[in-house]
Amino acid sequence: MPAAATAEPAALRLEGVACTFASRHDPAQRYTAVQDVTLEVGAGEFVSVVGPTGCGKSTLLNVAAGLLAPTRGRAEVFGLPLAGINKRAGYMFQAESLMPWRSARDNVAAGLEFRGVADAHAQADDWLKRVGLGRFGDRYPHQLSGGMRKRVSLAQTLVLDPDIILMDEPFSALDIQTRQLMENEVLDLWARKRKAVLFITHDLDEAIAMSDRVVCLSAGPGSHPIGEFAIDLARPRDVAEVRTTPRFVELHEAIWAVLREEVLKGYQQQLAA
Repeated sequence: MPAAATAEPAALRLEGVACTFASRHDPAQRYTAVQDVTLEVGAGEFVSVVGPTGCGKSTLLNVAAGLLAPTRGRAEVFGLPLAGINKRAGYMFQAESLMPWRSARDNVAAGLEFRGVADAHAQADDWLKRVGLGRFGDRYPHQLSGGMRKRVSLAQTLVLDPDIILMDEPFSALDIQTRQLMENEVLDLWARKRKAVLFITHDLDEAIAMSDRVVCLSAGPGSHPIGEFAIDLARPRDVAEVRTTPRFVELHEAIWAVLREEVLKGYQQQLAA
């Protein structure tokens, strides 16, 4: 008999991950940020992680990027153990990541130049057009608005054509109108190539509007998954319009019922600190 077909490995898998750190004030004291976290992102899947402030969401993203080795557990990329930097992932940070002395075009081209790509600037121009900045390639970061700088950062990440896109609250500093424009831009670009996305956000509305699946984390220390929800809203989506649908409201209520107590717990911990 022919062998049974094997399932395609997840683009990204965190299995039993825990991350423990020494206290900056007393090295003898240890703090476990996340504990027993198992999380998968399938190829072409858009997964968001939500949870209270300080629950270790960015810690998990750093493990997925290979910037942080877990204390326990392991990370796998397309079925292979991750050792060192995740070369199949692109990382869009929350903070500004553009080099102020380089133009928008040069910022987008930087990663390709590092790889020795001959037409780096031509590809950078193409991606600036895709994110609506075709006429701004010669501008420097200080000459661009916050939303425009985020578009350059997005082009900077996607020009490298990563198989996995890691995003750490990339739009949290933007006003609501610009934020919704950027969210729709990301969804449009994602729909064209269906890369695996792990998206970190504190905004539950944003997570539901953009994702295929939402994973909820508990408050720390020892933060861990406490719920997982499939988002069965039809695609393509407009992030503003989808928020008014009855199914969106149902999903929001169900997820908030799981998160609410943990968010309050995290808030009390922040006040105590």
